[in-house]
Amino acid sequence: MAKPRYDQAQLKDLLLQMMETELGGEQVYRAAIECAINDDLRKEFEEYLEETLTHQNVVRSTCEALGIDPDEQVPSRAVVRHIGESLVKAIALARQGGDPAAAQLVACECVVHAETKDHANWELLGKVAEVATGDVGKALKQAHEAVEKDEDHHLYHSKGWCRELWIESLGMPAVLPPPEEVKQVETAIGASRAEQQRDAML
Repeated sequence: MAKPRYDQAQLKDLLLQMMETELGGEQVYRAAIECAINDDLRKEFEEYLEETLTHQNVVRSTCEALGIDPDEQVPSRAVVRHIGESLVKAIALARQGGDPAAAQLVACECVVHAETKDHANWELLGKVAEVATGDVGKALKQAHEAVEKDEDHHLYHSKGWCRELWIESLGMPAVLPPPEEVKQVETAIGASRAEQQRDAML
């Protein structure tokens, strides 16, 4: 039997980090929703929270399909948890500052931080799914296909919101909702094109 062209122990570690990232993401979104004063942004975060809860189930099911305990604690997972908790604390700190617009901006930045890790996790899982075979390959491909589009949406749209809220805070004309939202981008190329078109949308 040919050996798989990936490190199985590291795949397990990645999946456990993914589980923790999704759990932390839930808490980041719950905190961010409390800070959202823009109705469109709040609605967006509420949708992302619901999708994040679904992603938790996908990761949990994938772990179980591969014989991995999704609740197993490993050192890398503790690091991911620490970062997630730090983001939630940063949002709380911003709320204590008494400036709702500033708190909303910090919350949006924290979402971008969380989604950058989340998006990278799923991208890496997709890379393993390309070379994995048999039941493992099937489980990874199903998980990746179920979540990949959501993760692209979360990252690129959140970055757009963050950019436009910052521009607004600097006293310049902003496109709200951002071009990424209006154009419904789902790829890095689409996000880049949307950003390039923002001046025409002012």
